[in-house]
Amino acid sequence: ASGVTVNDEVIRVFNDMKVRKSSSQDEVKKRKKAVLFCLSEDRKKIIVEEGKQILVGDIGESVDDPYACFVKLLPPNDCRYGLYDATYETKESKKEDLVFIFWAPDSAPLKSKMIYASSKDAIKKKFTGIKHEWQVNGLDDIQDRTTLAEKLGGNVVVSLEGKPL
Repeated sequence: ASGVTVNDEVIRVFNDMKVRKSSSQDEVKKRKKAVLFCLSEDRKKIIVEEGKQILVGDIGESVDDPYACFVKLLPPNDCRYGLYDATYETKESKKEDLVFIFWAPDSAPLKSKMIYASSKDAIKKKFTGIKHEWQVNGLDDIQDRTTLAEKLGGNVVVSLEGKPL
């Protein structure tokens, strides 16, 4: 509705994260665990935010807790879109799901909240097959991993990113 377009790089990143084909160890390490998207400076395009990502290969190396690390990437006073590849366990099985996160903290400027909210459909339409969408309005909502676990599977989720809930 806002006339904002989605950069091809954003779609490529999404497709890379979505596809779970058998890849070599090196390819797996380069896969993104989490990534943030922002509006370009002219506010006409949704782009991949430079440097705001976690690679699967970082986990266990420079990243202990990918979820906590992802939360730290979020800007305290502005909106973002994020994709987070959640690894979780239910009583029955291990699962991985992509979660589309719309970060709109209460402290963000109203104009930013409005343009991000009105552009959300543009990016969501490109992300076909996303099962989970989560709008977050502050750190209190996102810091507690049980909130994400509830989004993923309610009370059947027993661990997220290898950490028991």
